[in-house]
Amino acid sequence: MSTTTETAARTTDESGAGALRVLQEVVLPAKDRLATQPLYMDTRADTGAAVQPEDGARKSSPIVVNVASETAATDALAILDRHRLRVHARATVSFATYFNAFPASYWRHNTHVREVVLRVRTTGRGTVSVYGSNARGESVPVSVHEVAGAEHTTEAVLPLKAFADGGWYWFDLTAADEDLELRGAEWLADGTGIPEGSVTLQITTMNKPSYCLRNARLLFDQRERLPQVREVVIVDQGNQKVVDEPGFREVQERFGERLRVLDQANLGGAGGFARGMYEAVRAGSDYVLLMDDDVEIEPEAVRRISVFADFCKRPTLVGGHMIDLLNPTKIHNFGEEMDPYSFQYGPAGEGVEIGHDFRHSNLRATPWMHRRIEVDYNAWWMCLIPTSVIREIGLALPVFIKWDDVEYGVRAKAAGYRTVSLPGVAVWHLAWADKDDTISWQAYFHKRNQLVAALLHSPFERGGEVLGRNGIKDLRHVLSMQYFAEEARVLALRDVLAGPEALHELLPQRIRDVRRMMTQHSDAVYEADLDAYPAVAPAKPARTRRLSSPHGLKVLTSAATAVVRHLAVSPGAGAQEHPQVHLPYQDARWWRLARYDSALVTASDGTGYTWYKRSPKDARALLTESARLHAQLVLRWPELSRRYREALPAITSLEAWEETFREHSEIGV
Repeated sequence: MSTTTETAARTTDESGAGALRVLQEVVLPAKDRLATQPLYMDTRADTGAAVQPEDGARKSSPIVVNVASETAATDALAILDRHRLRVHARATVSFATYFNAFPASYWRHNTHVREVVLRVRTTGRGTVSVYGSNARGESVPVSVHEVAGAEHTTEAVLPLKAFADGGWYWFDLTAADEDLELRGAEWLADGTGIPEGSVTLQITTMNKPSYCLRNARLLFDQRERLPQVREVVIVDQGNQKVVDEPGFREVQERFGERLRVLDQANLGGAGGFARGMYEAVRAGSDYVLLMDDDVEIEPEAVRRISVFADFCKRPTLVGGHMIDLLNPTKIHNFGEEMDPYSFQYGPAGEGVEIGHDFRHSNLRATPWMHRRIEVDYNAWWMCLIPTSVIREIGLALPVFIKWDDVEYGVRAKAAGYRTVSLPGVAVWHLAWADKDDTISWQAYFHKRNQLVAALLHSPFERGGEVLGRNGIKDLRHVLSMQYFAEEARVLALRDVLAGPEALHELLPQRIRDVRRMMTQHSDAVYEADLDAYPAVAPAKPARTRRLSSPHGLKVLTSAATAVVRHLAVSPGAGAQEHPQVHLPYQDARWWRLARYDSALVTASDGTGYTWYKRSPKDARALLTESARLHAQLVLRWPELSRRYREALPAITSLEAWEETFREHSEIGV
């Protein structure tokens, strides 16, 4: 962490920009997103401590935002617009926050920038206090600047030398005995010789036209701050068309040729995002920015992500974090990595908290967030990819949905390109905590695409643990009476063994096949009304001591007993006419479900119910086929891996995807 003596600072009334380029602007929450205030500013900066839970030993009042005509106010401040606020007399407001602190370590590590300039414009009397942190999360005062008068500009030149492993910069505003108004603030760096790259911003949508239009309006309203966005391309794969949404004509007229909507058959997320890559390359853009449709955009993040990419030492994939749309102060995802042995993805970084809520713990009180997090890939809810990388390694893998973004990040890394998940860059997105897509129609894609990715990239002989773990998952599905999910996974094995040649052909077909398969299994058919099912009729009282998760040897004995029962013992009388138990989703684990002949289970999102029914015939057939196909895959792994790797350049090429787009796009290419 730099010391005060290492930090040059100046206070001026006028300051020429010279070659300085804005890296990020200080932004404030929009009027319709005031609940997100803890992501933008902290009015408890004098304590530097986390907000305590309501039932904690210490209690601290949460930030309360009131809306009054044109401003939003708290006891400490009044928000005037997206860039200006008024700090009330003798109050302090800190910008040690997710969206407004400067992620110094990420810039130090990935770019040639070695110092940044903080520029703060104010009116009124008070102080601008600059702070920094290190990788351990320890805060250090850097400099304090007295401000007074009208249109006062404070500048601090801040070195990045000591931020190799982590750390942020931020500033606090403290008003004297009168109000202090922030007129704007930016973090800047010398941009000499750094060209501004052009961006094709692409959104893949499936029946979410209102989200698309809302984000298009936000982007248009900020168009003067987003000159690098040369066009917005919406790839519409649904039957609720964006062009038919009320208000589309107005948005189209405002954007003009900078907005294009492409109709395309449902080729999944992979097909939509591959189309965005293709269009960006064809348009000559420097980057494509891939975004989901069901997100809410912070427009400033769109500018930050491309500016960071411009400054990177080498072409870099730059991604944004996910903030929970329904809990809008909670960072649901802060970075992802791949375990090469299990070939499974998960949270990156030691001590990283999934679902960190800034209402409960601010940036100063969250040490793990000060350490730079290295990632293997970034999900495509928001990810910027240089078109130079696309030209070299190809477009997305044609796998419809799931693992397309993971595989692309792993492929790019193997080719020498880094992925950075950049703090201060994020979208609000529906989190996946309330849905279980491993038992939905996506079960097929989870298994097939993981195995395809492992065949392409696993460094271990026969994929390390990936086959063994998949075999265990198959067993759990059968013991849970989830016969649809298991049949879908068996189909996935067959398609993996068939090789890579049919992946493009299967893009629009397999989703129809899998959905048709769902109608043949009661465990995949949901009813919203509980009265649609017969009343629960337990065969005998439950033995509650068995309801806890088995551990150690009990896992093996419980599984062995359950396998014998599910394969060889006929269901009890009446189990097919009445469910024996009703389980909430969170209680429907294999060791519980394996005890019953039938069970009514609530959907993971709470919207309905489904009926699981034990069938020894189905269990025997599915487990036998799973074992047979897994054995084939073990034996054929070297040959299949070679075939997939040799086919990869062709099946991800612009030419192969162009042929697919021409076949499945109403307007052609």
